[in-house]
Amino acid sequence: MVNVLSIQSHVAYGHVGNSSAVFPLQRLGIEVWPVHTVQFSNHTGYGEWTGRVFDGQAVEEVVQGISDRGVLERCDAVLSGYLGSADIGHAVVGTVGKVRAANRDAVYCCDPVIGDVGRGVFVRPGIEEFMREVAVPAADIVTPNHFELDLLSGTTTASLDSVKEAVSAVQALGPRVVLTTSLVTDDTPGDCVDLLASEGGRHFRVRTPRLDVSVNGAGDAIAALFLAHWLDTRSAADALGRAASSVFGLLQRTEDAGAREILLVAAQEEFVAPTRRFEVEEV
Repeated sequence: MVNVLSIQSHVAYGHVGNSSAVFPLQRLGIEVWPVHTVQFSNHTGYGEWTGRVFDGQAVEEVVQGISDRGVLERCDAVLSGYLGSADIGHAVVGTVGKVRAANRDAVYCCDPVIGDVGRGVFVRPGIEEFMREVAVPAADIVTPNHFELDLLSGTTTASLDSVKEAVSAVQALGPRVVLTTSLVTDDTPGDCVDLLASEGGRHFRVRTPRLDVSVNGAGDAIAALFLAHWLDTRSAADALGRAASSVFGLLQRTEDAGAREILLVAAQEEFVAPTRRFEVEEV
């Protein structure tokens, strides 16, 4: 049994953060220990929400309770996403250290949520620097989108070669595996979007049709799925192919339904048996 400690935000209605990442992991047979950094009624894109933001101490208290059960040595990975504050970020990285002390083979997958094309940086001041200086260097796997890859590497990329150089710059910070999502280079057709998984000096790409759907939580789901498949295969290429195919199927079902929230439950078969499988090419 694979065990993943997932430290992310949580919403009661809809699917972002842990409410987007936990179920796909469970559907793949992974035991998940979710720790919430916020608990909101719904994601903030609705403009109104209720609930509370937790602090680093609250996260540390829950993790300590898990540790007191004597199970951290069975934790195979830590997964983190959106960080509401550097305080929570330090609690996450401290948790990674605690898990690695119990199990030296445990990996840390960091989704370095900072911003996106069209929206710019949408996290609080200090988070971008924390990601670059603390969280990303502590990670084994990172899953930035194209915008975040540029921020982390301090470059602006348009060509595939420049993206590869940016990936190398991020890997030089610490992570050995980089999954770049929502990638658009000068050779990406206008009706497509790319994903690039990089490991050991090799780069693998999956190109999927661009869908006319705008929902929150897809990035959280693909980070979780990529981690799950990487833990299973220890191959960035295999993990990329499986995760990309599943998320495309999830988004296709969501687009077909005209839904505002990703159809995480209704489309759950896409996690184990994607309707459409995409070719992985080394580039």
